[in-house]
Amino acid sequence: MTSSAADPASEERTSPSAAPGRRPTTRRVAGAVWFALGIVYVVWGSTYLGIRIVVETMPPFLSAGIRYVIAGLLLAAIIAWRQGPAALKVTPRQLGSAVLVGILLLVGGNALVVLAETSVPSGLAALLVAGVPAWVVVLRAAAGERPGRGAFAGVALGLVGLGVLTLPGLSGEVRIGGVVLVVVAALLWSIGSYSSGRLSMPANPFTASAYEMLAGGLGGLLIALIRGEHHGFDLSDVSTRSWTALAYLIVFGSLIAFTAYAWLLQTAPLSLVATYAYVNPVVAVLLGAVVLGEALTWPIALGGAIVVGGVCLIVSTERRG
Repeated sequence: MTSSAADPASEERTSPSAAPGRRPTTRRVAGAVWFALGIVYVVWGSTYLGIRIVVETMPPFLSAGIRYVIAGLLLAAIIAWRQGPAALKVTPRQLGSAVLVGILLLVGGNALVVLAETSVPSGLAALLVAGVPAWVVVLRAAAGERPGRGAFAGVALGLVGLGVLTLPGLSGEVRIGGVVLVVVAALLWSIGSYSSGRLSMPANPFTASAYEMLAGGLGGLLIALIRGEHHGFDLSDVSTRSWTALAYLIVFGSLIAFTAYAWLLQTAPLSLVATYAYVNPVVAVLLGAVVLGEALTWPIALGGAIVVGGVCLIVSTERRG
C-alpha cells in the first residue's frame, strides 16, 4: 500500500466522488469500479505473501528500498509522459510534506512490516495491520475530533482482537518482537495517513505518491546501509522466486493497485473503497495458508475475525456519519 489517502476510517476527507452530477451507476462504470476494486482486494492482499517470499533470500530494508525507488521512478516517468514534466513540479513545502509522509508510510509502516515478516507469518502480519483504522480513530480523538461511539466501540473490539493475535508470540509460536514490529508499523502508517490530509501536499495525488515512494525507498536504503545489510550480500544468492516476488510488488503492488485505488477515490463511494481494509487481511491469510502452508491457528482465526469485525464497525459508523 502506498497511497497517502489510504485512510478508510477518515470519511471527513473531501473526495472528488462527492461531486454533483457524477453518475457512477451506469452498467459500464459499475463494471469498471468492481474490476478496479477487485484489483485492490487481491493485489494489496497478496503483497504480504510477496513480501514474505522476497525476504527469504533478500535483506528486508534493502529489498523495500529497491522496491520503492524503482516504483517511484517509474511512476514519475509515467506522469511526465502522460501529463508533461510540469506535473511533477511542487513547492518546497509540498515536497517536504510528501517526504515526511513517505517516510512515515513506507519506512515506518511498510519497511517495518517487511522486517517483521522475517519472523512473522504473512497472514498474521496482515491481520495486525488491519487495525490501522482503529489507530486512526484514536489519532482523530487525540486531535480533538469526535469520531462517534460506534467508532470507539470498533477500536475497543480491534484492541481485543490485537490482544488475541499477540498470543502466538506470547506462546513462543512466533517471535514476539516481530509482532511488536508490525503493531508499531501499523501505528506509524496511521500517523502518516492521518497527517497527509492535514499537510500541504502536492495537488496531484500521483505526483505526491511518486515523491512519497522515492523518499520511502531512499530512507529504506539508508537504513539498510546503517544496518549493514549490504555486507556479505550477493545478488547470486537471491532466488528466482524472490526476484519474481519483488518484481510483482513493484509493478502490481506499487503501480497497478495504487493506480486503481486512486481512480476509485475519484469514481466510487469512499465507503465502498474502504472495504479493502477488511478484505485484504482475509486474502492475505488464505494465500499464506495455501501458498506457503502457514498454520491457521485458533488465535489467528479468532483474533483476525475480531479485528476485521472492529474495522467493519468503524467503517460502517463513519459511512453513516
